[in-house]
Amino acid sequence: VRDGDFTPPEVEMVNAKLQLITTKPVVYLVNMTAEDYQRKKNKFLAKIHKWVQEHGGGLMIPFSVEYEQKLWAMRDTPEEREKLIKETGAASALPKIIKQGYADLNLRYFFTAGETEVRCWTIFGGCLAPQAAGVIHTDFERGFIKAEVVSFDDFKSLATSKGMSEVKAAGRYRQEGKQYEVQDGDIIHFQFNVTAPKKK
Repeated sequence: VRDGDFTPPEVEMVNAKLQLITTKPVVYLVNMTAEDYQRKKNKFLAKIHKWVQEHGGGLMIPFSVEYEQKLWAMRDTPEEREKLIKETGAASALPKIIKQGYADLNLRYFFTAGETEVRCWTIFGGCLAPQAAGVIHTDFERGFIKAEVVSFDDFKSLATSKGMSEVKAAGRYRQEGKQYEVQDGDIIHFQFNVTAPKKK
């Protein structure tokens, strides 16, 4: 079942109603010693890979809890952390694990930003703007008017300070309606209006 081609609503229905374990994609995380991870060698990797391929396949990601803990301990000293990564030639595997998990589960994320905080929200791929707004609050979906959108890449390349003035000046800040499919990494400001209580 996991190899089927389903729409986002079908995926939600299968997951909610049937809860088949075979619908779940599989990623194998292979924990290694820090030494093996840094030298990118382990005598068991080939055998594990062979077993994975013989039992339904799936992606195999080698990583090291020991090494990740060492990097995490350096989180407050980024210079030392980068020096260790450069010396060992081994970066953290966590970004790859997270990205692969999102991809295999057909998940996307978008950001909302205000004066005091930036929030990241998770949605299924193929989600339209009103449904994405509903992840924040049901009133946002019910009273959806429009979404003001900029991609993260555009914001990163254009903005040199807080706010969207430079992005707007470059013409990269746009308004989208109910049929807009939210893209991975979108920064969105939702406009909505709820004047009456929800019908029962």
